[in-house]
Amino acid sequence: MDGFSKPFTERWVTLGRITGVHGVRGWVRVQSFTRPSENIFSYGPWLIRGVELPRLDYRASGRGFVVQLKGIEDREIAEELVGEEIQIERSSLPEPEDGEYYWADLLGMQVVTINETVLGHIDRLLETGAQDVMVVKAGSRERMLPFVQGPIVKKVDIPARRIEVDWELEEEE
Repeated sequence: MDGFSKPFTERWVTLGRITGVHGVRGWVRVQSFTRPSENIFSYGPWLIRGVELPRLDYRASGRGFVVQLKGIEDREIAEELVGEEIQIERSSLPEPEDGEYYWADLLGMQVVTINETVLGHIDRLLETGAQDVMVVKAGSRERMLPFVQGPIVKKVDIPARRIEVDWELEEEE
């Protein structure tokens, strides 16, 4: 029971999302959030809606993958899963190396400048190709800050849930 006393985000990590269906036999299209993207198949068991759904088969398809899940044998059932997150138990992941972070650990962290100005909290992260971007939200305002360790991200304090950045505010702020 002690595992269930932890907040949801500490127990589960989202690895990807079901984005569509493929064919008539229940295969689903999957978008991976892992790097490289095929690493999504290195972790398991997959949990969808909190239920373990083992993978039977998968293959690359376009910019993502198509996956056959146990017990999902027709298109209508597969369509009910579209939009659902693919998650695993947090304990299934290896500990990140020094200076590396799982996005799930960064979500919700407070972001402050080196001058202690609070910019807000990380609402989401984006992969742009060149670098990851933090979307920092304060009320209705959103700022996009590159997650570049060294020149911009000065300190990540996971236990304190705080990131310190070297970021100059625009004058209208």
